[in-house]
Amino acid sequence: MKHFLALLPLLLIGTTVEAQSAGEALFMENCVACHGTAGRGDGPLAAGLATKPANLTEIAARRDGVWPMLEIMSVIDGYSRNTLPREDMPVFENLLDNEMVEFDTGNGANTLVPAKLINIVEFLLSLQDPASTSYVP
Repeated sequence: MKHFLALLPLLLIGTTVEAQSAGEALFMENCVACHGTAGRGDGPLAAGLATKPANLTEIAARRDGVWPMLEIMSVIDGYSRNTLPREDMPVFENLLDNEMVEFDTGNGANTLVPAKLINIVEFLLSLQDPASTSYVP
């Protein structure tokens, strides 16, 4: 039992790294063309778009350090079209068709959301520069 407790932090870190790795892979597959490898809006297709892609490393900075998890999820999944930053931001249906996980929406009610959506949004959180100082679901 003592050995298991000693390994528990490593298992949790491994899970976080695994999720970030999955999120990074999704980012590379779906976002790099417009947002660039570092997420700064300078991908190879950016110049041809009507609106310059957002610098994804400054999401929290633009909101006084707050990471708006639900808002970012909504932009990516296209659920609330009024949060789209521009018309040429695609909806990523491939992020919605997968394993579902529970997500705390902040009101005490958990809801099922696609695991891939959580993974990519958590990866975007890791790109924040400066790091976010607070979090809202």
